[in-house]
Amino acid sequence: MCKAATLTATTDATGGGAAGSVYMKLILTNSGTSACLLKGFAGVSLTADANGAPIGAAATREESVPVTDVLLAPGQAGTAVLKYTQAGNYPDCSQVSAAGYRIYPPEDTASLFLAQPTTACSNASFALLAIGAFQAK
Repeated sequence: MCKAATLTATTDATGGGAAGSVYMKLILTNSGTSACLLKGFAGVSLTADANGAPIGAAATREESVPVTDVLLAPGQAGTAVLKYTQAGNYPDCSQVSAAGYRIYPPEDTASLFLAQPTTACSNASFALLAIGAFQAK
């Protein structure tokens, strides 16, 4: 399985948006020297800084795309659809600044930080994020 230590994370926001949500591709690239397997769902949450605790609710799983084996040779990437819903959509949201995303690759307890400032809800009753299963890029 691919591990956080041998992956780099980026996003591609060309997925557009609808009704106060932004769809982007979460891209994990194998920066290691050997092939690894990316299979399933990443754990994703908003965080205050690179070492900070999660803010609000973690991403829910969007299971419309089936889980598949994504074998990544060095330099290859897998993608998953990440949806961010604007915190302002929720009147009861206690808005706070987030510095970016904490990303746990499937089957890994270590994480990556992806700097991408946005707004989060400090109360975990609002799920602002949803993540799909990884697919080959």
